[in-house]
Amino acid sequence: MQKLCCMSASTPIEKAPAPLQFGRVGKCSTVSDHDAVRIDWVLKRNCSMSPKQVLAVYASLCVISLAVAACFWFLGARLVMPFAWAELLLLGGMLLLYARHTDDAEHLALQTGRLTVEWRGGGRIERAEFLPEWVRIELRNDERSLIELSDRGRVFEVGRFIRPELRRALAEELRAAVRQHAVRSAPRGV
Repeated sequence: MQKLCCMSASTPIEKAPAPLQFGRVGKCSTVSDHDAVRIDWVLKRNCSMSPKQVLAVYASLCVISLAVAACFWFLGARLVMPFAWAELLLLGGMLLLYARHTDDAEHLALQTGRLTVEWRGGGRIERAEFLPEWVRIELRNDERSLIELSDRGRVFEVGRFIRPELRRALAEELRAAVRQHAVRSAPRGV
């Protein structure tokens, strides 16, 4: 098994592929010192707050809401406190659901001999590897459809975290990179 070590995307690369809109080019070295180009596409869910920020906002809302409810409790409105707790529990559940999906992402990596696709969503991880020479990249006619990667009966859909109008451009970029990789890694005739 070969161990890969990737450098940053700013590393100069000979024979780099055409400019990429969605992907990043990097240089990987295998144990056998055979330098190869690696292209990574990371498509993430657009979340405005990190889980730590969500926790801080929730804690401040709890303090304020319970302080107001306590004031009403002492003034004789006894039903305000149970409703405040119910509200905070419901809000906490919704924020927990939000925080669970903040790191949802799709990661595609094209490197020597394989296209690796990984999807993370809500704590689950799905992973597939395709041979660049065999993989088909298709976008159905439907404007809202995802990009379908298929190879010898396996199908994997990507593009959940990119706007529908940009999926066609991503599919074209993937096709071009896979084609260029297949040409570069094809065995030379004698």
